[in-house]
Amino acid sequence: MWMWVNGELRDAADARVSVLDHGLTVGDGIFETVRTTGGRPFALTRHLDRLTRSARGLGLPDPDLDEVRRACAAVIEANPMELGRLRITYTGGLSPLGSDRGNDGPSLVVALGEVKRRPDTTAVITVPWTRNERGALAGLKTTSYAENVVALARAHEQGASEALFANTVGQLCEGTGSNVFVVLDGRLHTPPVSSGCLAGITRALAVEWSGALETELPLDVLEHAEEIFLTSTLRDVQAVHRVDGRELPGGPGPVTAKAMRVFEERAANDLDP
Repeated sequence: MWMWVNGELRDAADARVSVLDHGLTVGDGIFETVRTTGGRPFALTRHLDRLTRSARGLGLPDPDLDEVRRACAAVIEANPMELGRLRITYTGGLSPLGSDRGNDGPSLVVALGEVKRRPDTTAVITVPWTRNERGALAGLKTTSYAENVVALARAHEQGASEALFANTVGQLCEGTGSNVFVVLDGRLHTPPVSSGCLAGITRALAVEWSGALETELPLDVLEHAEEIFLTSTLRDVQAVHRVDGRELPGGPGPVTAKAMRVFEERAANDLDP
């Protein structure tokens, strides 16, 4: 595997950043995950726009998007694969121990790993921990991901692929790495960004292409929703067949199946919507 590290391609065995990089010592960094198909990235412009928004939210300098695009193209060319996860990581760079940033400038790492197509349906659980919709990192895609690691491990222990959070006022928020949609009385809904969820790229496209409503929803909506699905870069639109102990009837329901079909068709027709 070849990776881009601070200005050049390096073999994975020789791809290094300092152990004093602020992304490592205190989680001071942001990232994007971009799907690649046949060597072509999907929705890269939207991902780079969000990278910049996250950098500003964290107080990092704006990333040089021309450099990021060059890095992505170089890494994709150097690692041919049919379906890939392109990871762009941008951190506070070399810094003293502690929360203060150093003066050496940020670090940029781009890597690509091969992935398999996700199944059409999956199981999810809810967890007792909450998202803080009023926190400094709300809505930012940062490398401070430990609470997602803990929640996802809980999901795997219970035979699920994702864990769903409420926010501090009990509203349905998001998954560890996904957004969630529910069908109520035949209408499609998803929590608004004000709930504290990440403004997912796939979420935004699914809302635009399906006409979903952004609605404040209690967590217990999962107990009676007619259909539930997840969206994310690598899931696209993925139906949920079980939430906690509740089995949803059949495979993808009609609203979910339509959203899956529309997303697949629209994404195939425009790689940078």
